Amino acid sequence: MDKKTIRWGIIGAGNVTEVKSGPGFYKNPDSQLLAVMRRDSDKARDFAERHQVPLWYNDASALLANPDIDAVYIATPPLQHKDYALAALAAGKHVYIEKPVTMNAAECDDIIAAQSATSLKVCVAHYRRFVPCFLKFFDLIQQGAIGKPLLARIDMLRSANNNLIAKTDENWRVNPAISGGGLFHDLAPHQLDLLLHWFGPVMDARGFGTNQAGLYPADDCVIGWARLHSGIEFQGRWHYAIPAHLEQDLCEIIGTEGSLSINFFGEQVIQLHNRDGQQTFRIPNPTHIQQPMIEQVNHYLRGERNNPCSVEEAKAVMALMDCFTQK
Repeated sequence: MDKKTIRWGIIGAGNVTEVKSGPGFYKNPDSQLLAVMRRDSDKARDFAERHQVPLWYNDASALLANPDIDAVYIATPPLQHKDYALAALAAGKHVYIEKPVTMNAAECDDIIAAQSATSLKVCVAHYRRFVPCFLKFFDLIQQGAIGKPLLARIDMLRSANNNLIAKTDENWRVNPAISGGGLFHDLAPHQLDLLLHWFGPVMDARGFGTNQAGLYPADDCVIGWARLHSGIEFQGRWHYAIPAHLEQDLCEIIGTEGSLSINFFGEQVIQLHNRDGQQTFRIPNPTHIQQPMIEQVNHYLRGERNNPCSVEEAKAVMALMDCFTQK
């Protein structure tokens, strides 16, 4: 872009934008949060006042019509991601889309086609790629701390009342018509994106999803297996209705000379086991956990780096999720 400062608008100024992402757009260098949109006018105005955002709207089309906005962050539920992305591209805006990028992998094709017909740029918010603890985790793998990686395992086991799971008035995260699936669709994109970013692409995969507890319409149990291009064999278990004392949040990589493990949520703890013994690494997360990713997106929009996460990459994550849930 010719402009040095990227001027942003947010569509969907809800909970995720309060701390995790929103401040990253005005705290990063050469980045300004110019406008926010939320259908509830009072909530839109309140967000704008508290975050000192100059403009607020209750209609996305009005925000997109503002010629001063260079790029749009779409932070609505997944049902609206594709349509808002297409509208933003049609309005001449660059786009940054929350995860999961769409309701399913097939929806990504429309965004990819629309982007390819323009000179505009689209990124997806798989922000854990640039969170320091996960950068350290992959750096250890690249340094050969566990030799050649052989096996990967993810266990994400949570009780139905776990406070990790964000609650909303609509509880849309467990409504497949809005979220595309259940809590697996809300949380697993973080995990599977890192797996494919580190070891992908997928060569073969199988899985299934089922609803065992019957607490809501979506699957609460997903089991998956995949073979990745690097040679790693992966297995994953996600369950959101197990007894509280059996909860687990684990990613483990086993290699020819040791193993590495990390948790995805809360304070991350890296555990390294190899011939030198056991080491523990604790690297605090940023206050605004998306801020490092948003900085990279701004660099990309200014032509200073390649795409930190493309729609094509996010589609691969969605395709794996579709496979695991047999959608």
